[in-house]
Amino acid sequence: MAGVLKAGSPSYGHWRVLVQALALAAALALGAGERASAHTLSLVVLGDSLTAGYGLPPGKAFPDQLQAALGARGWDVKVVNAGVSGDTAGDGLARYDWAVPADANALIVELGANDMLRGLPPERTKAALAAILDKAKAAHLPTLIAGMRAAPNLGPEYAHAFDAIYPALAGATGASLYPFFLDGVAGDPALNQPDGLHPTAAGAAAIVNRILPSVEDLLRRAKS
Repeated sequence: MAGVLKAGSPSYGHWRVLVQALALAAALALGAGERASAHTLSLVVLGDSLTAGYGLPPGKAFPDQLQAALGARGWDVKVVNAGVSGDTAGDGLARYDWAVPADANALIVELGANDMLRGLPPERTKAALAAILDKAKAAHLPTLIAGMRAAPNLGPEYAHAFDAIYPALAGATGASLYPFFLDGVAGDPALNQPDGLHPTAAGAAAIVNRILPSVEDLLRRAKS
């Protein structure tokens, strides 16, 4: 048959080398793809007791349940619980350099509730959060800031100033914004512990369910 390559001919030798080269290239590409898919993303949640899991059994804090939910959706991610009960935004800033490792891939900032409960000046909270976001931006770390809202008993003037912190910072720094971390949970006795401030395990699950699309967007940014 015309055009058939015969073993031993120069053309056959060239063809064989070409096929081997293509096979090697394909194998290398497949190996690279497998290595990329095996890379576990590191997502740090820098927060207060709402992140730390105050009053919750092991494995039921927000970061734990978030990792489980992301895993169920196919994400290879380790969610690091960098929450400390009682922390203000200033406290979070003070420990940022050791709480957020250099190899982190993404960051969620959940701070400000204790500032509000203590009636700290909103401009002070805003300055601390801005410094945290500036650090993350300098490290090219995709960040989601979770907002908080002032309690009604603090008055409308305080509430107006405090509630405006989070959208203003997201707009100024390019961070993603989840407007209210306790959305759908705050004020619901069935989803909060007896103190009325900290979510139950079911409450943490409700937070995860609502924030999950925003976190997935954050992880897509980290991967890109």
